[in-house]
Amino acid sequence: MAGKKDLLHVGIDLGTSRSAIAASNGSRHVVESYVGWPVDMVARKVVKKSILFGREALDSRPMLDLHRPLERGLIKEGSEKDEAAVRELIKHLISLAAPADGQKVNAVVGVPAEALRVSRQNLRTAVKGVADALMIVSEPFAVAYGMDALLHTMIIDIGAGTTDFCVMNGRYPTEDDQRTLTNAGDSVDDQLMMLVKARHPEARFSIHMIREWKEAHAYVGESPGPVQVTAPVGGKPTLLDITSEMRKACESLVAPLSETMLDLLSRVEPEFQEKVRRNVLLAGGGSQIRGLAGVLEKTLADVGGGSVRPIEDPVFAGAIGGLSIALDAPGEDWEQLAG
Repeated sequence: MAGKKDLLHVGIDLGTSRSAIAASNGSRHVVESYVGWPVDMVARKVVKKSILFGREALDSRPMLDLHRPLERGLIKEGSEKDEAAVRELIKHLISLAAPADGQKVNAVVGVPAEALRVSRQNLRTAVKGVADALMIVSEPFAVAYGMDALLHTMIIDIGAGTTDFCVMNGRYPTEDDQRTLTNAGDSVDDQLMMLVKARHPEARFSIHMIREWKEAHAYVGESPGPVQVTAPVGGKPTLLDITSEMRKACESLVAPLSETMLDLLSRVEPEFQEKVRRNVLLAGGGSQIRGLAGVLEKTLADVGGGSVRPIEDPVFAGAIGGLSIALDAPGEDWEQLAG
């Protein structure tokens, strides 16, 4: 997948929780979508850097002006620091791809389907000066392209900020082929936080701990076993049972995902609906929720049956798809950013 020597192609999956890059020189990297600046002279002396990214920024957050600059897959508006954080995050991702000296960079950036309409200018501003040419695509389309799942396929991309749906009909998807929901990983985190607080009001925990618990134990349907976590109670590490809370929080996704899946299916040409029903792919971090594919498959049983399966590489699928698009796209599809 090597591009021309004087041009580096990259696919970037710009996510609310994690962002990934895949480049035509073979490099792949994923970074949690956090950017932080030291808050004062002492912090700068401790961290020994002017800016931190990802897990390093998250682990050093008491010393940082920490930003998670993407909200529901969009650059947070009205905050110059968040806009700067997105620019720095994209710059950091491209630096990890290690373009050669003087090598131009063509970047395909994946965003939620709804974001295609509202965030183009913000993304142009963030990428200008960092890449030489830009193409913005929807994240589920990028996943489909990278997997060559371009005909009679539905992609359900469950991220942190949004869940994005896309039906592929052998061409570029239209607005009618796509949907975006805000029922996604962050909404599960909010539900879980509320439920655990109600069950264990004496325990102390942060949203970051909630996210880690969810990523380790998320499930719907039958429990694979007790979900037990540790949090301080009165300063003492204490084992908490959150099995039912985990299930209830994760199952908050089931109804909206099922309804949207069935609605999109109903809009497919009648003779092709069965083919799409039998080719539903789950992508994004939420695709790893135990039991979710099976629950959605049961929903399809009511309309003639189907198949729902998680993809094999939810971390890099969007970035790899973006790279595939970058390598195939003709020159007229690119927006030049120079000057």
